[in-house]
Amino acid sequence: AAEQFGVLSLDELCACGLDRQAVSVRVRRGILHRLHRGVYAVGHPNPPWEGHLLAAVKACGPGAVLSHMSAAMLWEFVEPDEDRYPEVTVIGAGTRVRRGLRVHRTVDLADRDRRRTQGISLTSPARTLLDIAVRLDGRPLRSAVRRAQGMGSVNVRQICEVIARLGPRKGSRRLATIVAEGPAPTRTVLEDVVLDLLLAGGFARPDVNQPLRVEGRRLVPDFRWPEQRLIVEADSRAWHDGKLAREDDAERQALLEASGERVVRVTWEQAIARPAQTLARLRAAGGPIAE
Repeated sequence: AAEQFGVLSLDELCACGLDRQAVSVRVRRGILHRLHRGVYAVGHPNPPWEGHLLAAVKACGPGAVLSHMSAAMLWEFVEPDEDRYPEVTVIGAGTRVRRGLRVHRTVDLADRDRRRTQGISLTSPARTLLDIAVRLDGRPLRSAVRRAQGMGSVNVRQICEVIARLGPRKGSRRLATIVAEGPAPTRTVLEDVVLDLLLAGGFARPDVNQPLRVEGRRLVPDFRWPEQRLIVEADSRAWHDGKLAREDDAERQALLEASGERVVRVTWEQAIARPAQTLARLRAAGGPIAE
């Protein structure tokens, strides 16, 4: 149980030497806590969020996988929402409803569309993006695709392969359109916001997270226009707060500027609350306008 977020199925409990009566006794004593039919939390009724996701998959039987928005959250393509019902995909045409779960059904789920992370079976990154394209559109879907690419979880070839293999379906055209636009692989929400601000402000599309070698050190600017030798860094407090992080930022900036690059930093407040001022700063710094 400790290796599975404190969650075990009835079959696993029986494999440990318990029978159904022994399980019932432990439920009455508060040692086991029923999460779903045939799935229990050991010792306490509140496993972590990942435990609830694993319990949802176990409740739907062998072959079930976490999918759609739940899989996207576990892959970290979208922000987690722990109040959302877990979504699971199962193979078959049955109509059985699982209370507290959102169950999707498919006639087939290829091995290449399955993965396992943190001990939880779930859809592959490419299949997950195709599934969530049914519900997301525009900026939210583009953000999820960018983040998936930025994390190295998926590439354009893999996304195109799953679209072509599974054929026309809800969401496939949306996802294909996003891929055709060449979504740049961002790594954080703030990078997403800043990139959208740059493009909406009429600037040429910059290079995104492209490594540079400066004095033997590998540096990865958030955004860069090579011809102008102009870099834009998205300053997120999550990554840039604290003495060591600030010192590292200062050292990186010094190296970049010594090599002839110019660096403009954009914070959350500047990107969200003062977009016009931020765009004016970038124009003054020589940011190229799209033709």
